[in-house]
Amino acid sequence: MKKRPLVILTGPTAVGKTKLSIALAKAINGEIISADSMQVYQHMDIGSAKIKPEEMMGVKHYLVDILSPTEEFNVVLFQKYAKEAIEQIYAHGKIPVLVGGTGFYIQSVLYDVDFTQNDADTVLRQELEELAQKNGAEYLHQILQEIDPKSAESIHANNVKRVIRAIEYYRQTGEKISEHNEIEREKTSAYQSAYFVLNNKREIIYENIDKRVDIMLQEGLVDEVKSLLAMGCQKESTAMQGLGYKEIIDYLQGNITLDEAVYLIKRDTRHFAKRQLTWFRREKDVIWVDKDIFANSEEKMLQYMIGICNERNIT
Repeated sequence: MKKRPLVILTGPTAVGKTKLSIALAKAINGEIISADSMQVYQHMDIGSAKIKPEEMMGVKHYLVDILSPTEEFNVVLFQKYAKEAIEQIYAHGKIPVLVGGTGFYIQSVLYDVDFTQNDADTVLRQELEELAQKNGAEYLHQILQEIDPKSAESIHANNVKRVIRAIEYYRQTGEKISEHNEIEREKTSAYQSAYFVLNNKREIIYENIDKRVDIMLQEGLVDEVKSLLAMGCQKESTAMQGLGYKEIIDYLQGNITLDEAVYLIKRDTRHFAKRQLTWFRREKDVIWVDKDIFANSEEKMLQYMIGICNERNIT
């Protein structure tokens, strides 16, 4: 059976995916599915660097602004919504273009990862959540470090939900989730795909991150977080785990100064970009699009990607 087409454009945060994704979608008659864990939430526009309606240039976007910030969101839900969006896009006679920096989300769709085998053990999850609350995120991360160092390297200690998931997986199956992910990577794609990773020199990505954080502050990130808290979001809410949100909450609660919050956002976002690149380097079949090789020309990068799509009959 002939595989159906799927194009992916990913890369580290602040590398410039948004603008290029619009040009690519227009060129190949595509519609975009956001592979981002924060842009699904309404009222979270500034901190998530959400695409603005005028930037969409008429290209339809899916999985943006679909949930209230008090709702849960995870990879299983993402996969479900993304598959539904893919079917809608095919029904329109168009090509789905998956755009965003959350590597695990992309992997879940590209390789059609099966999440049904390991149902959550709520007792174990509760026990781990209580451990985190009592002893702190670093304590829980240390447990993961002991059982699965590779996962501990790729999952930040502050991402308590993913740390818990990795420990939970090990306790349930006796298998390291990092090894499970390696096996999933060996699966062949469920689609006729082109998996592009946009990249740039590290110092330029870091400069872009610092600039982006400054712009977020100017655009009103603090007020955005205040209004989210007023809506009933808690510091522990899934939506509030995004970079920029939890640090501003700490500032609003008087735990740190605004300067300290800004410093932490910039530092942790740089670390996040580094981890994203580590993830994409482990993926197979990725096509690196290094901006400096194309002399930062959007047109040259676009033509290169269109050429690969044509070679792979993704048109």
